[in-house]
Amino acid sequence: MSDEIWMRLAITEAEKASQAGEVPVGAVLVYQDKVIASAHNLVEQNKDASLHAEMLCLKEGARILENWRLLDTTLYCTLEPCAMCAGAMLLARVGTLVWGAPDLRHGAHGSWINVLDPSHPTHKIQVRTGVLQEECAELMRQFFRKRRLMAGDCAKII
Repeated sequence: MSDEIWMRLAITEAEKASQAGEVPVGAVLVYQDKVIASAHNLVEQNKDASLHAEMLCLKEGARILENWRLLDTTLYCTLEPCAMCAGAMLLARVGTLVWGAPDLRHGAHGSWINVLDPSHPTHKIQVRTGVLQEECAELMRQFFRKRRLMAGDCAKII
């Protein structure tokens, strides 16, 4: 299957996050042309900053494969991963990462810092970027536009 098909599944996860009041990031972990894990951010719901979509997929993928090494997997994320998630991907030995929109504030593949391109002593992740970038970015814009509007409405009430 093509990257766009898998990314659309990640976008569906991101939409679930948005509907739940979470930052709209979704991820899908693929192994041998099958989705073995899919997730969206659960940070707000669980009051836990580590519950990013990518982290949840890595954990579930390791459980499904009964191995923390995810060498032959591809992780699709709607947003450029943060340093925490990029580090976890390296440690989990994810084979390939495909991300949609850049994250200028927290992106760890060059937008803020670059954790994934420099030579790493134990693993190198293949990375493809910009897949359905505009759709992924639009989810973020809509979410934060709505959040700012709601904050403005609350300010008027006070």
